[in-house]
This record gives sequence, structure tokens and C-alpha cells, in this order.
Amino acid sequence: MTEFATTAHGDRVAYDRRGEGPGLVFIAGGGPIFRANDPVTSATAELASAAGLCTVVYDRLGRGESRAGGRLTLERELGAVAAMLEVVGGRAVLCGHSSGCSIALAAADAGLPVASLALWEAPLGDPSEKVRRWFAEFERRLDAEDYVGATEQYMEDMPPEWLEGLRQSPDFAEIARGAVSQRADGESLVWATHALEDGSLAGLHTPLLAMYGTSTLPEMPSAAAWIASVVTGTSVEEMPGTDHTWEAEPMARRLAELALTHP
Repeated sequence: MTEFATTAHGDRVAYDRRGEGPGLVFIAGGGPIFRANDPVTSATAELASAAGLCTVVYDRLGRGESRAGGRLTLERELGAVAAMLEVVGGRAVLCGHSSGCSIALAAADAGLPVASLALWEAPLGDPSEKVRRWFAEFERRLDAEDYVGATEQYMEDMPPEWLEGLRQSPDFAEIARGAVSQRADGESLVWATHALEDGSLAGLHTPLLAMYGTSTLPEMPSAAAWIASVVTGTSVEEMPGTDHTWEAEPMARRLAELALTHP
């Protein structure tokens, strides 16, 4: 059953809460994925709750039932993360998926009560100047209300068949409007890339697990290695998964181990 929480910015966030115990909050990437069309994350949350965790899967601002207007910035998204941390008792593991990884990193860097970070296939690796140019063009199209163009720009470096698959949907124009929620993703990717490049993330003392799938894009293991080279104490692991998605059962077990080790 959907529950709601209100952030310090006044945004209303929809979420599903399961179980009791140490907290685990899932942060979706640029998708735009929301709870109703993300069965893998929901299954993982269900399994992790059965293993003794309190899990939350929420709709990112501007997606699903988390309706929100205006500029959906990283600051506002971090407000949603803070609200979800309160829901699970004030402290939790953050599990980021794709660009949700950079949002999770930003939350920990901002001093939110993050017990540990579990990052799945963080899309980090390009030079920060390239990322800034990519995001500037995305914002230009978004601010012009060219939602299709913004979606195409957001997916510029992704496998072309992913975008083509979206284009085949009769609801593509409506799906593309979800680009309004990706401003936070872009801001977080610009920030995280720069923070890795200049070494400022070396001061992050939150336990961190960087993961990638057994069948994935070649840049994903490289990104995990880059994070580990900067953030002291980062563990890097290959996990069962393909097409940028993990397998629910082994992921739930690993996240439960992480949460119970760093409550």
C-alpha cells in the first residue's frame, strides 16, 4: 500500500515500506523508473525485508505518484532521500542504481545519515568537461520543453537500441516528459565526476560497495575501479546481472549482509 512523506522542500514522496530492522533505501536512476514498472527492485526489497531489513522503494520526484512541479533539482531530490531515511528510522544503506549512484554519493557527501553505500553500475568515467557539456545541452533542451530532444540527449552515450526501444512505444512522447525528473541525475553526475576527478571524494568515510553485473557494458567495471581508486575502503564486486539490471535474490542477500554489517 502506498504511503507518503513530505520533504523539507514541501515535496510529497510516494513509497512502499517493507519489514523491520536496519534500513535500506533504493534510489532509482534516470530511467525514468518508478515503482509500478520496476519489478526487480520491488522483488529485491521484498526479499531483503524477509532477511531482516526495513526497506523503502520510492518514486523519484516527478515520477509515478511523487508528483512535483518546477525545477526538480538535486537539492530537492536529496530532500526526498532525507525523508526516506526518516521513514526507515533515521539511518540506512542507500542502494543506487545507475545515476541513482551519484545521487546516493551526493547524499552521503552532504552529511545525510547514510550507514553505507551500495552502488550498482555507476555511469561514471567520462572526463568532467565532457559531462558538463552533455548536461548543459540536456538542460537547454529541457528548458525549451523539447522533452523528446532532452531524452535523446540524456541517452546519448547509452546503447542505441535502448533509445530505439523507447521510440517504438506508442507512449514515447509521454515517456519523454519524464526528462523533467532527470535534472537531478544530470546535476549529480556532473558533481560526482568532478569530485572523483579532483579527488575531493577521497574524504568520504562512508563504507562503499561498488558493483557491476556479470554481463554489462565495459565502462561499468572501469567506473567501479575508478571509485575504488579515490574513495578509501571501497569494495568492488561482480554480481549476477545483465542489461544494467541485477538479479533479485543474490542482490537481496548481499544488501542484507551489508546492512547487517553496517547498521
